[in-house]
Amino acid sequence: MSLVETDWLEKNIGSVKIIDCSWHMPQTKRSGLEEYKNQHIPNSIFFDLDDNSKKGIDLPHMLVDQNDWAQIVSKMGIMNEDEIVIYDNSDVISSCRCWFNFIYFGHSPRLVHVLNGGLRKWIKENRKITHEIIDIQRSDYKSFEKKEFVKNKRSINLNIEKQEFKVIDARSKERFEGKVPEPRKGLKSGCIKNSFCIPFNHCLNEDKTFKSEEDLKVIFKSCLKNINDKNVVFSCGSGVTACVLALAYSLINDKYHPCIYDGSWAEYGII
Repeated sequence: MSLVETDWLEKNIGSVKIIDCSWHMPQTKRSGLEEYKNQHIPNSIFFDLDDNSKKGIDLPHMLVDQNDWAQIVSKMGIMNEDEIVIYDNSDVISSCRCWFNFIYFGHSPRLVHVLNGGLRKWIKENRKITHEIIDIQRSDYKSFEKKEFVKNKRSINLNIEKQEFKVIDARSKERFEGKVPEPRKGLKSGCIKNSFCIPFNHCLNEDKTFKSEEDLKVIFKSCLKNINDKNVVFSCGSGVTACVLALAYSLINDKYHPCIYDGSWAEYGII
């Protein structure tokens, strides 16, 4: 179960590791860390999406290497056998990226969940929050890469003619169709040739919970003749909202292993 509900987390709060992965677009001028310090679900550990992405390159949110990931997770006190629940206060997008990262680096998908509706739903239901930050005892986490879960620019270009997998873009229709400029400087407008578009927010209700399986099936059928297709790759602006689609698709296709184009349009659209 990729998703867990607030009731489930409240009942199991003492037996899982909880991660607050709140991250906000720069233009919002919000700080996920400062908001975490002010209020979070009890026992939560903060995960900084920017700090825990690859350094020294111009592309945002790229995966770190295997050894760096093992160090990041060890500092969080998480062990390989831990069951993990990830949430955010940023419309679910960053928690889905964190979910993908754990699965990519070898954590059992059965043990990694996203909290449906995130912190917003938790607070709305008057569940307990705190500003207390727990002491963390460092672990010795072991990671390995499932490289088949990520595509690079070369494989994306080769696929334009071969069509071995379908590429679905999570950006808005206006960005996908090149009708509006990209928010990130130095990028052209448009999309990857032969790709499809499902804006990630189409998979979410107004309260940022995921839509029902029946609704999601209708949404994905707009691009896929067969919603049991396993050869699907998700892309977006910088590899974050692609993971929202990957999680949504996993809810209706339990044989699907999440696969994203990590560089996404931040790499593909460079002028």
